[in-house]
Amino acid sequence: MTAPTADSPPHNRDRPSWLTTDAVSAGLDTYRLPSTSLDGSDVSLTLSDGGTLTLAFAAGSVRWSATGQFASSTPLQDPYDAVRVRNDVLFIHIPGESREGEHLCVVFSETTHRAIVARSKIRATPVPNEPRVTQDIWAATVDGARPSGETPAASRDLIGRRAVYRYSPTQLYEHVYLSSERYAWQCLQGVQRGHGDLDLSAVWKFDDGLYLFCFREFRAPVGTVWLHDLGLALRTTGAFLGMSADGRAEHAQGGGHIIPLGAVRYPDVEPV
Repeated sequence: MTAPTADSPPHNRDRPSWLTTDAVSAGLDTYRLPSTSLDGSDVSLTLSDGGTLTLAFAAGSVRWSATGQFASSTPLQDPYDAVRVRNDVLFIHIPGESREGEHLCVVFSETTHRAIVARSKIRATPVPNEPRVTQDIWAATVDGARPSGETPAASRDLIGRRAVYRYSPTQLYEHVYLSSERYAWQCLQGVQRGHGDLDLSAVWKFDDGLYLFCFREFRAPVGTVWLHDLGLALRTTGAFLGMSADGRAEHAQGGGHIIPLGAVRYPDVEPV
């Protein structure tokens, strides 16, 4: 490869190498909504596949147990972070200290009693041409309450939309939602400036204007879960699961402001 010269285009200069999760996520929580305590409360969910998830919050940690695809033989205990993204909607991030290389994100409404559970997991070994992080998503309902409204489900609503995400005074990213399976991103400002890629993604509609957005990177062992509020708030709240240079799982949080740039409509054949 030829070394850059003084006459090289600006976008070819000073581009950083691909970074670890802690370096990329630093500062991405500057504009995150404030955390709220759920200590002393509990919630039990029934997932769409028949599995269950029970959460009991106390002293900054959550004691949880599950049946189904991510069942635990005994109750587990992990830290948690909760954000009230709307008056009646909570986003809960549970970094898996009890299960290395995993995290859970739970969204639930105290009004509709609907929920989404998303699990991210780092593969033990890489698989060629596949992201290192896998993700599973389930719709769920809150036990002991009658659910109302639509069941959360995969959505095509964001296809064709474009927006920038301001996470801090020095961190700005652009997203273009290309299909039901992929999105494109580029860093406009920040430590990854000049980087961008086309990665696997999934979008689920939770409620009017509320979308769960998950993506898994190919180049880096990173998966994230975000809740986009595209209503009046135009805010996003999320969590990262990645891997450090020495192979340990890394967890981080993020949040910021959404600035819509517009959308396109496909006149004939639409993306998958």
